[in-house]
Amino acid sequence: MGYLSKSSTSMSLPSASQTRASAFVLLVFCLALLCPPRAVFADTAQAGLLLQQGRVDEAAASLNATLAVQPADSRSRQLLCRIYYAQDLANAAIHQCELAVSADPEDSSNQMWLARAYGLEASRANPFTALRLAKKVRAGFERAVQLDPSNVHAMSDLGEYYVAAPAIVGGGLDKAQLLAARMQPDFPAQAHRLLALIAEKRNDNAAAEAEFKAAVAAGHTPEAYIDLGHFYQRRQQKDEMLGALHAAIASDRRKDAALVDAASILTASRTAPELAEDLLRTYLASSAKSDAAPAFKVHLQLGNLLAQNGDAAGARHEYQSALALAPNYAPARRATQGS
Repeated sequence: MGYLSKSSTSMSLPSASQTRASAFVLLVFCLALLCPPRAVFADTAQAGLLLQQGRVDEAAASLNATLAVQPADSRSRQLLCRIYYAQDLANAAIHQCELAVSADPEDSSNQMWLARAYGLEASRANPFTALRLAKKVRAGFERAVQLDPSNVHAMSDLGEYYVAAPAIVGGGLDKAQLLAARMQPDFPAQAHRLLALIAEKRNDNAAAEAEFKAAVAAGHTPEAYIDLGHFYQRRQQKDEMLGALHAAIASDRRKDAALVDAASILTASRTAPELAEDLLRTYLASSAKSDAAPAFKVHLQLGNLLAQNGDAAGARHEYQSALALAPNYAPARRATQGS
């Protein structure tokens, strides 16, 4: 090797520091391929916040930018599904949730939201299509529960399906009863709620009332009081309904979607419109908004309530506020054009 000068050797062979640098670059490159960049996580988190605030177009734009870089990002696909679901766009929601499930089929939440999207489409389909979709709804909820037995939202949705659906598509009160027994140790309030729905389906209103009250006693949550109030509303027991709703309002320190549920029950029963209006305004001003009660839908609901009470200018303002958040939401567009 004597024919190589010192200078030519240093040019031909990398130094130890250069070798370490090259290895580091290679490692970073490999990690970039295997792991989504931190910016993707940040964009997804930001999109989630926008969705919770009801700013669906902004959230969708953020997610589509993320998906342009990471098209198989399951979390982004699920959030996009939820954005379409919030706007009652069933086909678009189904498409995105199917992609989310394809990217991560073992995620319980993906399966749950896909089942909900199928349910939204089934609710307005013709009977033949609805039956076909109903089977997908059941399969999705059952898979979500199988993947994560602690997913109480999926269990509650599955229980409601068993109660409401006919046996031909996998419904049945016996299945709901077994599910309630599974829920009882870890989720007693939700178990009692399901037992109440079973009893009401059997026209045993005394047992249903007792179970709804047991759900309240299990946690004294706003949701449990809302369920009890809704039961009384269906039974046209106005005084008892108001008592349950006032308890729900008092217990809802976060000022979340339970307020919207209470306002909806009051409006449906043509009771206390001033209270219903106050509840909707309180929710819209709170920091606990979510896609459980999308803000643009609440603005529309408030606008309709104001219109019923003769406040045309106030109604128009709320309709415009709904469109500002969700420019493509058809009911808000129709309301604006008609106001």
